[in-house]
Amino acid sequence: MLPFMDTQEISKKLFTVDELYAMFDAGIFDEDARVELLEGEIFEMPAPGPLHVACVNRANMLLAPAVSGRAIVSVQNPLRLNLRSEPLPDIVVLKHRADFYSEERFAPSDTLAVIEVSFSSLYHDLHRKLPLYAKAEVNEVWIEDLHAGIIHVFRDRQGEGYATALVFRGGDSIAFAAFPDVTMRVDDLLGAEGPEIPAGRST
Repeated sequence: MLPFMDTQEISKKLFTVDELYAMFDAGIFDEDARVELLEGEIFEMPAPGPLHVACVNRANMLLAPAVSGRAIVSVQNPLRLNLRSEPLPDIVVLKHRADFYSEERFAPSDTLAVIEVSFSSLYHDLHRKLPLYAKAEVNEVWIEDLHAGIIHVFRDRQGEGYATALVFRGGDSIAFAAFPDVTMRVDDLLGAEGPEIPAGRST
């Protein structure tokens, strides 16, 4: 053994979702802070830039009218996956409920699909969050890679991953497995040509 070797193990403090909310209540985090808890680790996310915000708005504009009455589109609200994980997905498509989840927080069992918009967070979304969505039984996840101009689609949850992984590019059309009749263009979602205005609406 080397002299003066410290044989004590270094442990990492992992937090629960309830402890994270207690930190907000105590003022440790600003109430507007964008914080994700993933497997007990706290990640402070940077404020989204204009392109990120625009793509979230495009997805919301295209999706919300198309699934009205059949699903609820929740924008940048926390999705509690388990005791130690609560990410902030950009879009969650939820099963429709008359109370709009006013009585309780929505959960993975309520989730039809998740959309993550990735400009500077692609590694974080693909390697940290995606496996957690799979483990929590979220059956479909879209990750919009704004740098590459593509959308990764993961379907058919299988253990800690997905059996189906697809890539959609400009010129392609795309739909959720839960709503195959709601088809959207990749160009509209990513803004390559500007989103189409739904029929009946003026510019």
